[in-house]
Amino acid sequence: MKTLLLMRHAKSSWKASDLADHERPLNKRGRKDSVLMGTVLKEKELLPQKVLASSAVRIRETLDGVAKESGFFGEVEFSDELYLAEPEVFLKILCGLPDTLERVMLMGHNPGLEGLLQVLSGRIESMPTGSVAFLSLPIQQWSEINNGTEGELIEMLLPREMREMRELEAEKQKAKDKKDKKAEKKEDKKESKKADKKEDKKEDKKADKKEDKKEDKKEDKKEDKKAEKKESGKEKKEDKKK
Repeated sequence: MKTLLLMRHAKSSWKASDLADHERPLNKRGRKDSVLMGTVLKEKELLPQKVLASSAVRIRETLDGVAKESGFFGEVEFSDELYLAEPEVFLKILCGLPDTLERVMLMGHNPGLEGLLQVLSGRIESMPTGSVAFLSLPIQQWSEINNGTEGELIEMLLPREMREMRELEAEKQKAKDKKDKKAEKKEDKKESKKADKKEDKKEDKKADKKEDKKEDKKEDKKEDKKAEKKESGKEKKEDKKK
């Protein structure tokens, strides 16, 4: 079995009307999406061993974003032949790959990519800019691939869906953090109350001890006075007898 990834370039800019189509760069959203898809490919462990790519500027910039975020350092081969290529061209190039490669990525343009996806999976799927189609091919050697190969489309990775998923995850995390913070605040308040209670108890105990000491001192003084009075009366009595 071989694995094939089809990736369309991210959103490109049309601002410079004097630029040839081949030279058009990515726009702001395109740059963000290329980085996002790099993250997705890394997380799903779908980084290819080799990338076969169109030589167009928007393809190069898309690959830069993907590589930067995913840490991809595999082999890359840019080809003018893949610029706006049709399915037959893709198939011809894939046929010449060495069999040591298990996972390969084709980076190109529509309608060629959508056509290749339909040829290899039998499914008509839209491939918006920045999307990746993950295909499993029932071949042992790349030379076996042709327009009759019946592969399986495992997953379609779409930037819009990936963005929405991450936004949802971020919201969930934010809600969780808020809940955790509230619980932590409640726990801190509980601990603070417990500490205050302990401190009050300690203070009360200290005050009681002080009061007991004061009472003992007062009692001792009273006893001393009583003993002194008794002694004084005894002395007077003795003097009277004399």
